[in-house]
Amino acid sequence: MLTRHPTDILDLTRTLFLQSDVAEKYGIKDVVFRPLAAAQWRPIIEQGQADVAWGGGPTLFDSLYKDGLLLPLEGDEVKAAIAQIPKTIAGMPMMRTGPDGKVYWVAWAVSSFGITINTKVLKTVGLPEPKSWADLASLDYGKGVLQGFPVTGLARLTRSTSNTRMAEIILQAYGWDQGWVVITLTAANGKIFGGSEAVRDAVIAGDIGAGWTIDFYGYTAQLQNPDTKYIIPPDTSVNGDPIAVVKNTKCRAAAEAFVAWVITQGQVVVFDPKINRMPVNPNAFNTPQGQKRPDLKAIYDQLLTLKTINFNDTLALSVENVVMYYFDAAITDNADILQQAWAKLLNALNSGKIDRATAEALAKKLGEPVTFTDPDTGEQVKLTLEYAVKINDKLADPTYRDKISAAWREAARKKYQEIASQIP
Repeated sequence: MLTRHPTDILDLTRTLFLQSDVAEKYGIKDVVFRPLAAAQWRPIIEQGQADVAWGGGPTLFDSLYKDGLLLPLEGDEVKAAIAQIPKTIAGMPMMRTGPDGKVYWVAWAVSSFGITINTKVLKTVGLPEPKSWADLASLDYGKGVLQGFPVTGLARLTRSTSNTRMAEIILQAYGWDQGWVVITLTAANGKIFGGSEAVRDAVIAGDIGAGWTIDFYGYTAQLQNPDTKYIIPPDTSVNGDPIAVVKNTKCRAAAEAFVAWVITQGQVVVFDPKINRMPVNPNAFNTPQGQKRPDLKAIYDQLLTLKTINFNDTLALSVENVVMYYFDAAITDNADILQQAWAKLLNALNSGKIDRATAEALAKKLGEPVTFTDPDTGEQVKLTLEYAVKINDKLADPTYRDKISAAWREAARKKYQEIASQIP
């Protein structure tokens, strides 16, 4: 079995599955997991050394499907199991159906990206619960800064794949320029952490009131501190995490039986406190384990009707280096200067020295991508989406990366200082 899952999911799955009537019926004595990078999957499937592929997201599975490496799920048992799964959740597909009407992969869990909040902290500061990513970047959320209690949190993008994905979601939901305003001012309103676990832990501890987190960090927070709550903003991305039977398997019936088990009886795996994922099958909530998680059930019901963005993976990958390193150079490395300029702006608005329209215009300037000196040409260029796509791959070279990061760092510092000097 090829997988991208961590060992806690695999160990519990193996234990429960091997004890099941399904394993007994098919004479399955062991399940061998091979947690390999996605790039290594194709040759293994081609050589007939795998039966099932599990976990790694829909983009990976759609590419395997397009290359003819997945078999349709055709047995009666697996078809009956698939019939229990919603075709879409939050507008996103929970299975891939071919033009032949056959299902080639089915989701076993639902993943989302959102905001984990500490309701007690937000009440203390006098802030409403956020409804969108943009709320964390708002002048209103600056209330915390004015009280000496910055409420938002996110991780350095170079240290967190999940926070990088959230930045990419924001850039697609709001557009490139406005997306950077949202990202930059979220950092201005709070703290930048060394990793995504630190963001989650800060929310649990009450050090911040709202932080960017992947869903299962939010569900973990809810278990550890009843004052915390995971919120899924509508301007986010939700997807089903697939499982499939692969071409060249030597035991197709047993492989299909495993898939059927994972999306029915095996759904209880997600409720383990160490795993904490969202099941795809609504019947999972009728199990004794599922009935203990009304917090997850409430989010599941909300997900069914939520309208989210249709995230473009190809676009995200085409600017990913720029997104990560620009954040580090322009925002992380200048966090103090950015936060000072922002605090000055908030104070000026609060004391009536500037009006709301002026404050909003300055906030937009503060957050937009910089115009800087291109280290290769010496010309002044703006960091547009087109420019980001053009230079993205060059950032793999450390020398170029250092040069352009220095240019971004300097341009951002000057911009923040210049805007601060315009505020009375």
